[in-house]
Amino acid sequence: MRILPAIDIIDGKCVRLSKGDYNTKKIYNESPLEVAKAFEDHGIQHLHLVDLDGAKSKHIVNYKVLETLALKTSLQIDFGGGLKSDSDLNIAFESGASQITGGSIAVKSPEIFISWIKTYGAEKIILGADVKGIHIATNGWIETSDQTLFEFVKHYQSNGIEYVICTDISKDGTLEGPAFELYKNILAETEVKLIASGGISKFEELPKLQELGCEGIIIGKAIYENRISLKQLEKFILG
Repeated sequence: MRILPAIDIIDGKCVRLSKGDYNTKKIYNESPLEVAKAFEDHGIQHLHLVDLDGAKSKHIVNYKVLETLALKTSLQIDFGGGLKSDSDLNIAFESGASQITGGSIAVKSPEIFISWIKTYGAEKIILGADVKGIHIATNGWIETSDQTLFEFVKHYQSNGIEYVICTDISKDGTLEGPAFELYKNILAETEVKLIASGGISKFEELPKLQELGCEGIIIGKAIYENRISLKQLEKFILG
């Protein structure tokens, strides 16, 4: 199971929100590079980088941060937030993203998102399924669509998607534990490579998600609040 620590960016700084609410912003580090290097030093190979300014403004904003992290670390970076056009996507890949995550674009412009899967291949494109109740949320979770999670994921699975990040918004940034039941149901009803996100609070949850069959796990606040140490993650990765 891949471990993907999260770095969320506002104004070029490393922050965390609670339940996607921009008013709950807490700055953890002025230097995303410093944070990324600490991850790399502990054997972590992957990073989930989110452009929160981009998510809000509906176009890529913090691509220079992506470029810096890609050039100065060996981390494989999954980048999301504000990718709404072919131009945004090109900028993300040219700036060093290994994979990109599309959420709002997959809801609002499915033809564009499907063309990305066909052009770049399923290894490069991740479907972002951010869920509020049973419905998919968009634009930095400010809006909720009328699409339900399972119809959304199954539709894209039939169009070639393999990787899906599912975030239960009610859990995100709360340190209350992940949505085990939700992930169990997704894995039972689809054949996607599921990346769990939201609510991770302690190390013991990682092996449970691995047992469920998750392909990856995104960890944010639990690292920044020292609930899970980088040493623990290093040991987990080394097996």
